[in-house]
Amino acid sequence: MLKERVESYATASAGSLARGLAARQVSALELLEAAVRAIEAGDGPINAVVVRDFDRARDAALAADAALARGERAPLLGVPMTVKEAHDVAGLPTTWGLAPYRDWKPATDSTGVARLKAAGAVILGKTNVATNLGDWQSANAIYGLTRNPHDLTRSAGGSSGGSSAALAAGMTPLEFGTDIGGSIRVPAHFCGVYGHKPTFGLIAAADYAPPPTPRPVDPVVFNVIGPMARTAADLDLALGVLAGPESDDAVGYRLQLPPPRATALKDFRVLVVTAHPDAELDDEVRGPIETLASRLAQLGAQVSHASPLLPDLAEANRTYLAMVTTALARGRPGATPPMDTFAWMAGQDLIVGHRVLWAELFKSFDVVLAPPFGTAAFPHKADEFQARTLTVNGKETRYGAQIAWPGIATFPGLPSTCAPLARTASGLPTGVQIIGPRFEDRTTIAFAGLIAEAFGLP
Repeated sequence: MLKERVESYATASAGSLARGLAARQVSALELLEAAVRAIEAGDGPINAVVVRDFDRARDAALAADAALARGERAPLLGVPMTVKEAHDVAGLPTTWGLAPYRDWKPATDSTGVARLKAAGAVILGKTNVATNLGDWQSANAIYGLTRNPHDLTRSAGGSSGGSSAALAAGMTPLEFGTDIGGSIRVPAHFCGVYGHKPTFGLIAAADYAPPPTPRPVDPVVFNVIGPMARTAADLDLALGVLAGPESDDAVGYRLQLPPPRATALKDFRVLVVTAHPDAELDDEVRGPIETLASRLAQLGAQVSHASPLLPDLAEANRTYLAMVTTALARGRPGATPPMDTFAWMAGQDLIVGHRVLWAELFKSFDVVLAPPFGTAAFPHKADEFQARTLTVNGKETRYGAQIAWPGIATFPGLPSTCAPLARTASGLPTGVQIIGPRFEDRTTIAFAGLIAEAFGLP
């Protein structure tokens, strides 16, 4: 059993590893060494785990083994994992891929990293990002380019591309990403893994900011931090560790997320959205989503392909684009944000208005299915962002327009789980984002797990 557990590290879930550790079927040190071997053997051409902290991880694994021997238990006690480079880990660089800050190292862990460590996780290192977290491919002047394990000529996604690549390549069972423009969901879609963009504000992010911004900060609108994994169950496991108020808020608030709305697929009310006024969708991504919808209907689920309750996606996207561009200017010397104070306040008002509309929609539906991005993983692009195009159904389209798909959930701050669905004719993964009501994150994660179980998906 011990030998089998270690040999299956590359495909094991974090939850199964935690159970094996608790049952003393494997040691934390053995899992740590299995992780190190996987990274050293496989990461060369992929370039996902760009900051390695193996010596301190060994110390943490030994401490976990000692705790397990004393009978202590915690959700992730002894489980090895990596985190996105943008998260603060004391003593390791947090650069966001920005060359001027290559030597900037925080003195303390972020709240999220501290919660993972408190739950027993052994942090192996950090994974690659897009420059300033502003792209759907992960490349920067400090760490270079991360490649998709399914096709090294293609993007692993961004900005959490190192996270998704490390998961897909069997180097880590659990990851901690961030998302403001699809940065969890797009990499999960490209690499065939799971990612969860939580409800805005659900996971504390007051110490998440570009270097060398002093911490704490007011969390940037739309921006969230959340888990990535190889199974939906692991997303739920990590959410339980990460979610909840921090610091002063924790004095007066406690978190109590509702359970999933349903426990069987036949009991879900599903709205399918595969058309957007501002973004194209390739048939290789649309097809698996439509197939999923048909299979859900065959099981007895209520499936609709249109609803007058759906908020104006074009209106939301226009405001989202202006606001996210302004938000991403934070920390950039000399940046000129596109919105003034009055326009920003009007945008905040529209967010609230759209939240009301979505809440009304979710009285009639439980989840909304949409593509995470308009194509499967695309070939690496070296030209300027604004000049790029993507080929969608044989037609050249604007690269940046694809932000509209993840923006459906991001603008109103809704939870969205990306789950793998299928492969294209050339073998590239494609997925679906499952959008749910605010603070009903467990509904979207549970739905992802149910479709995997019902249809034999990854």
